[in-house]
Amino acid sequence: MTGWFSFLHGEATAGDVLALARVEQVLRDAGAAYDVVWSPGFGADGTHFADVDPAAYSRLVFVCGPVHGSQVEELHRRFAHCVRVAVGVSVVDADSPAVTGFHRVLARDGAGHGPGLDLAARAPALPAVPVVGVVLTRGQHEYGGRRRHEEVAAVLTRWLAGRDCARLELETRLDAHDWRLCGTPAQLEAVLSRLDLVVTDRLHGLVLALRAGVPALAVDPVEGGAKVTAQARACGWPALVPAERLLEASVGGLAEGSAEGSAEVSAERTLERWWDWCLADGRAEAARIGSGFRAAESVPDGVPDAADGLVASLREASQAAAGR
Repeated sequence: MTGWFSFLHGEATAGDVLALARVEQVLRDAGAAYDVVWSPGFGADGTHFADVDPAAYSRLVFVCGPVHGSQVEELHRRFAHCVRVAVGVSVVDADSPAVTGFHRVLARDGAGHGPGLDLAARAPALPAVPVVGVVLTRGQHEYGGRRRHEEVAAVLTRWLAGRDCARLELETRLDAHDWRLCGTPAQLEAVLSRLDLVVTDRLHGLVLALRAGVPALAVDPVEGGAKVTAQARACGWPALVPAERLLEASVGGLAEGSAEGSAEVSAERTLERWWDWCLADGRAEAARIGSGFRAAESVPDGVPDAADGLVASLREASQAAAGR
């Protein structure tokens, strides 16, 4: 089985891969054996065209996407002896060699076809995965030589790439003109409240997640600890990793069995331990803390902040200034 997900210069979209899963389901139910060819750029460990002996196959199925262009035409030449069927495809030009080279075209749309339901719609059900907001900064140059922001971001993003989750990069900066950014705090809170977890090295990434009742795996990117550590303590939030703990080893670049390698494993285990906690007991703890924040808006004995003492400080400072 092939598709645009098979070509070196093609691409694998979520829709393409779900369409493939639907066709695999049909073939399995029919007891038909098959192989799937993947692009080396997406499925590095899979079967690639360079590994395939066309003589070993009698049938070729092309799944999803437009049947158009030289890469599809090359399939007809290379697998000329095979019965070739396209399924769930779009027909752009019914007279093109890419289309006419197939013995059968089961199209979803195009000249004289359909429209039919896309294959992805009836693909097998998928497992649930957590939705994770990622809020990182590479700024804060006021911390000078204690900054570890670039190193922390590199380790975190490399580690996150290996997690089975839906990652959503977020920014606390507001912009009324850039459609990619939120324009109001309410818009950002609406996004945060729908997440399962936030991974962040920003103070407000931590605070706004907890305000929304969402657990945060926080990393303080300043060596020795700074405002993220202080805020985690003020919030009573335990899921905090110091920069020096995270950077004991550079993830992925160390010899197995070395002391540095042990540190790497330890750093990853620390992240994984807090990840697991955040997605389990941390949910209730974040909800409790967020509820406390909201209660403090109207309850004088709620969670204190610096604004609680502002009016008294203004009065005292004014009196002191008048008495000079």
